[in-house]
Amino acid sequence: MDVRKQLRGDITVITMDGRLDSETAPRVQQELQALFPDEGVVVLDLSRTSYMSSAGLRVLLLIYRQAQHSAARLALTGLPPDVREIMDATGFLGFFTVVGSIEEGVEALSV
Repeated sequence: MDVRKQLRGDITVITMDGRLDSETAPRVQQELQALFPDEGVVVLDLSRTSYMSSAGLRVLLLIYRQAQHSAARLALTGLPPDVREIMDATGFLGFFTVVGSIEEGVEALSV
């Protein structure tokens, strides 16, 4: 799993590329926590996430909680059908603002 941060003005875009499973989750969790800003809009782009296990869901939940405890606002974009299905079946979609694009995430969180 490759995790990259890109700034688009005041917007933090974090892209995850690869498998988020029990093998990669501990490292990804550390990387996300280090990249996550204390405030502002964060869009987590999952369009290149090929697989997500329960360990990956746990990572997303921890990032969600980190956003709640800071002044950051978080949206997810680019959910592949398999990842969306897993998140929907487990109730995880209800925690997040889910949008179709980075731009929609910025618009949804700029209210």
